[in-house]
Amino acid sequence: MSTPQSSAPEPRTYRSTASLVTGALLLALGAWFGVDAIWRGDGRTPWLALAALVLLVPLVVAYTLRPAVVSDEDRLTVRNPFRTVTLPWAAVAELRSGFTNEVRSDGRTYQLWALPVSLRARKKAARAQMRNAVADPHGATPTTVSQPSRSDSDQAVEDLREIAERRAAAPSAQGPAVVRWAYEIIAPTAVGAIALVVLVATG
Repeated sequence: MSTPQSSAPEPRTYRSTASLVTGALLLALGAWFGVDAIWRGDGRTPWLALAALVLLVPLVVAYTLRPAVVSDEDRLTVRNPFRTVTLPWAAVAELRSGFTNEVRSDGRTYQLWALPVSLRARKKAARAQMRNAVADPHGATPTTVSQPSRSDSDQAVEDLREIAERRAAAPSAQGPAVVRWAYEIIAPTAVGAIALVVLVATG
C-alpha cells in the first residue's frame, strides 16, 4: 500500500563491488608477502617490509574499502579516501555525472569515489535504449523493463538528485556541509612513509 504522505527515503549505502573485491585481494597479497618477509627476511628486510605494510595497507583501505555514499532522509554522507563530507540535503547544490560523479555544495565540488563512472556501462545502456526505441518507437509497450537505459552509477546519481530535490526544504535536512579528515588513514600512512624513508636513507 502506497503512502504518498511520506517523502522520506529509506537509508541506502552505495559502494563499488569491484573496489571491494580489488581491495580484499590486494590486502591478502600484501599480508602474504609482507608477513613472509618479516618472518623469513634477514637484516633490515623485516623492518623494510613492516614499514611498507604500515604505509600501503591504509592506502589500499582508503582507495578500495573505505569509499561509500550513504543517503538517508536528512543528509548525504560522502566517504572518500581521506575525508568524510556530510551534506544536509539543503546544502546540496548539484549532483552531476560527467567523467566522474560529483556533488557540489557552497561552491565546492566533492567527488563520489564510491560511484565510479564506467564508460563501458554507459555505452551498453545507450545501446539498450536505442534498441528499445527502435523496437517500440511510440513507447506503447514496456520494453525497457529488462534493459536499463542508464548505467548503475548514473542511475544512483539520478536517484540521489531526486531525493535532494524532494528533501531540500525539510526542517531536519537543513545546515552546512561538514568535512572531517580521515586521520585514522592519514596518520599511519605518514608514519609508514617516514619510517620507510629513514630506513632507505640510512641503509
